[in-house]
Amino acid sequence: MPSPTFVACLECDLLHRHTPLPHGGEARCTRCGARLYRCAPPDANERALAFALTACVLFVIANVYPIVGLEVQGMHNSATLIGAVESLWDDGARMVAALVFVTTILVPAVELIGLTWVLVALRQGARGRGAVPILHFIESVKPWGMVEVFLLGVLVSLVKLAHIATVEPGVALFSFGALMAFIAAAASAFDPDAAWTQLDATP
Repeated sequence: MPSPTFVACLECDLLHRHTPLPHGGEARCTRCGARLYRCAPPDANERALAFALTACVLFVIANVYPIVGLEVQGMHNSATLIGAVESLWDDGARMVAALVFVTTILVPAVELIGLTWVLVALRQGARGRGAVPILHFIESVKPWGMVEVFLLGVLVSLVKLAHIATVEPGVALFSFGALMAFIAAAASAFDPDAAWTQLDATP
C-alpha cells in the first residue's frame, strides 16, 4: 500500500495529507487559508501555452511601437519604451533607467520565454533542457515583473500631460494593456503540479 503524500503549506509550513480533488477544486490550508494545490482541467497547460505565445507577440509589439505621442506648440514627439529608457540613461537618471529596463523589459521577457519553453517541452511530452531550473528561476524573478505598475504610471502621467499637450495613445500602450491581461491569464491557467509531475516522471 503506497504511503500517503503530504503537502506543506508555503505560508505557515503546516503539513496536510494530499487528497484527490474534483476538477476545478482547490485545497486550502486549515491554519492560514493559503492555497495548497488545485485540480486544474486536463488542458490547463495547453491554454497556458496559448496565452503565453500571445503574450510574447504582444510583448514584441509593445516594445517596437511608440507608447504615446505628444504634440506641444506644433511639435510632435513619440517614444518607445526602449527609447524612454535610453533618454533616462542619457539624462543621468541611470538608476531609474536600469529599474525600468529590468522590471518592464528584462524580467517580463525572461518570464515569458522561460514559461513558453517549459510549456512547449511539456506539450511534446519531454522534460526539456533546463526546464526544472527555468521553473525555479521564473518563480524567483516573478515579483520583479511590474508591467501593471508601469502601465498605471503611464496612465497617471498621461492624465497630467493632457493639460499641457495633445496626447495621442500609441499602439504600444494598448499592447501593454493586453499584455498585462495575457500574462495574468497564462499564470492563472498554468498548472505547476501537473508540470512537476510530468518533469519528475520524465527520464
